[in-house]
Parts: sequence; structure tokens; C-alpha cells
Amino acid sequence: MSSDLVIVYHRQPYEEVLENGKTVLKENKSPNGIVPSLKSFFGDVAHGAWVAWKLAEDPSNPEFEKRIEIEDEAGKYSVSRLPLSPEQIHDFYHVTSKEAFWPILHGFKERYNYDPVDWANFRTVNWQFAEAAAEEAAFGGTVWVHDYNLWLVPGYLRQMRPDLKISFFHHTPFPSADVFNVLPWRREIVASLLACDDVGFHIPRYAANFVSVACSLFDVEVTERVRAPAKWISEGTALTERVQPSMLEHEGRKTSISVSPVGVNIDYIEERARADETRIKAEEIRAELGDAKLVLSVGRTDYTKGGIEQLLSFERLLESRPDLKEKVRLMHVSVSANRNMTAYSQIQNEIEQVAGRINGRFGTLEWQPVALISRAIPFTELVAYYRAADVAWITPLADGMNLVCKEFIAARCDGDGVLVLSEFAGAAVELEDAVIANPFSNRSMDRAIEVAMAMPEEERKRRMASLREAVAETDIKSWKPIGFQNHGGTTFAAE
Repeated sequence: MSSDLVIVYHRQPYEEVLENGKTVLKENKSPNGIVPSLKSFFGDVAHGAWVAWKLAEDPSNPEFEKRIEIEDEAGKYSVSRLPLSPEQIHDFYHVTSKEAFWPILHGFKERYNYDPVDWANFRTVNWQFAEAAAEEAAFGGTVWVHDYNLWLVPGYLRQMRPDLKISFFHHTPFPSADVFNVLPWRREIVASLLACDDVGFHIPRYAANFVSVACSLFDVEVTERVRAPAKWISEGTALTERVQPSMLEHEGRKTSISVSPVGVNIDYIEERARADETRIKAEEIRAELGDAKLVLSVGRTDYTKGGIEQLLSFERLLESRPDLKEKVRLMHVSVSANRNMTAYSQIQNEIEQVAGRINGRFGTLEWQPVALISRAIPFTELVAYYRAADVAWITPLADGMNLVCKEFIAARCDGDGVLVLSEFAGAAVELEDAVIANPFSNRSMDRAIEVAMAMPEEERKRRMASLREAVAETDIKSWKPIGFQNHGGTTFAAE
């Protein structure tokens, strides 16, 4: 059955769990993140399909089940699974995507590694994704491609199926031309994206950066510009952009540039936050703390997330404020992003060393200033910590959006709590009533956490009310990227 909407993303839309020797497909554990967000769009179409990879020791095995039908909370839809060998996945994802693309997208040119990239394999994998999407899509349907490791899919798909509406959404930051153009494949990548009907980003700055890159590489005309919404113009953040390009023309093709910050499932989070078991757990956490303040930090173990910089700031705080002995605890959740990559294992080791040093220097038998957690916390339990925390400390060095800070705000149905947020997280554009910090500045980081911990109740509640209003405006249920409505009249409807 052909599909009006085909979502192309590298991950499958469920988790595979081994139970009693059999593989069982289960819903994703968290209600937020890209997978459950994207699946929600299948409710808007008669039939949808999802294209992803699946590890196959032997991709040529005729018994490999390439297409399955799924029925879950999102409805009924097809999943087209591309059999990739361990070597293909390693080269495509761990090397090309993570060692070459990831550092450039986040502005870490010094971590960029070009030498081991197998570009022919990257092309081959992207071609396979494009072929699968072309087979699934109805005539005139929409194919929605997601994220940087599938950059070449739109160009290939346009060759195969010129009838389709092709949209691409970028979930990471998009850097300026002087950073992006370090990539030797820059023209091939951008040419593919210019084959789209729409290219979407979280915030205006990323859209403006993409257009500057396109104009540096091709004869591209910017035919429309719009003013960024006033609510996204904050004088206190580094990522503010006042005007954004909204339409490009290249070789007779028009490509709209849309901006739509992704949000979280507010109703679900609030339901969990108000549940009796959550309230009881939060009360237990507070009782254990006594009159000490709880500072909560949640993120992946990645050099872009600023975990080490944050721990060093906490160490300086304890050095300069001996009165905080036994009066504050930092719960630092740092979940390994990829245990098979040297760069991430090094970051994890350094985080453990710094946390251990802090506890060794300042801790007592009764009090450890840092609780370092390196495993994923079940979301229902995490919500209780959101409710119990005095401060959420979210200070990545670079982040496309960051949903943790929005989860924290959504969970604070009590209207209290303080958010300290990096000005280099995309979410900072929306959340100007957070305490904004520059993670590259010791003074800014140290001052922000002190201000947050000392903030009086009236100001805390005023800020939190504003933050909750901002998060409500980009609830995941209202996330309808503009580009689809620019092509075809109604979202996802085939012409």
C-alpha cells in the first residue's frame, strides 16, 4: 500500500527487546525525542510509512524481513527496513556522521576527522534510503527526511521521483559558512538539500546559516525574507536572529526555508508530574536532602554537552563558598552517547575523574556534593527529580534545541524552580526567562548558578510562569513544520 507520508530517519520507530529468546517490538520509553514526535504525524494521513536501517550480519540474506506492518499508539503504518552490515553502519554512522559531520555542525573544527571517511559508502547508504522512500511514497505524496546523516537522500529522491514533495528537517545546529565549508563534500550536500521543497530548522539562526552556506557555494537567489517573531528575539542570547530568509531559488527550483522549534509532550509530562507516585517520590527526595538545595543536570556524554565545564564550575562554587558545605548537591546525569567511540569514552572518563575529585575534596561521610549517574533514568522517575530540584542546570556548549530544559519546565506544575540555560542551546531563543549562561566563560557560569540558587520565591515563580507559557506555545502536538503547508495546501495531503 502506497503512503501519503513517508518519514525517513536512521532509527526504527520502536525498540527491539529480546524476551524469552524472541525479538519483541516495544514503544519507546520516553514520550519525547524525535521518534515518538514523528510517529504522531501518521495520524494525519490515510497511510504512512517509515524508512530506517536495521543491522544485518548478511544484508543479502533472502530471509531478512525488509518490510513489516506496525500497529501501535500512532496507528497503522509500514516500516521499510534497510539491511546494513556492521561495517556499513560503522563507516556511515560512527565515522562519517559522528567523526566528520558532528564536530563541524557543532563548531568543533579541532575534532573534525576527515581521513577515515568512506564517502562512497555514505553515498550508497543514502541511495538505499532514497530508493526505499521512492518505493513507499504515493504519487504526489510527501517524503520527510530527517537529519544530517541523510543529507544526500533528497537529491537522489528528486532524480527518482520528481512528483514528490520533499522536505528535510535539521535537528542539530547548522553552522556558518566558514565552519561548514571545511567539509570537502559541501557542494554535493547542499545541492541535495536545494532539491527539497522545504528545508526546516529549529531556530532562525540555523536557517540563516544554511542560506549563507548555499549562497557561498551556488548562484542562489534569496527571494523572500521575514522578520523573526518578536518572542524569539532576546538580547541576552547568542543565537538571536532578527531577520530570516524564507524562500530561495536555484536553477528554477524554489525551496522554502522554515523555522519550527520542536517541543515536548506537555500533557503527558504534566500527567506524570501530578501523579501520586511522582509526588511521593519527589517528597522522599526532598526529605533525604533536608534543607540542602538540589541542582539537577541531565544530558548525554558528549563533548558538545559541556558536562566537564559544568562540573568545574561547581568545583569553583564550592571553593569560593565554604558556607555551602552540606547545603547543596549536584545530581549530574551523563548517559553514554556511544560506548564504542573513543571520543565519548574519553569524555566519560574525564567526567568521572572531575566528579571524583570534587567528592574527595569537599565530601564528608554524610554528604557527597556530586551524585554522578551514568545510566539512563526511566522517564517516570526523572519527572520526580524534575519536581524535586531547586535548579535545572542545562549548559551545553552547542545544542540544536535541547528538550531536557523543556521537560523540566513542563514538569513544574507547582510553578516553582529555576532553569539555568546555555545561550548556545537552541531553546534559549524561546526561553529568555531562564538564567542565561555562557559556558565558555567561567565568570558567567559561576554567577548564573549562584544567582539561581539564591533567587527569591517571587522571582522564581514569575520566571517559571513565563517559561511554561513559552513551552506551551511549542507543544509537540502543535509542531506542524511550515514547509508542508507551503506546498500542497494541507499538511501532508497528496495532490
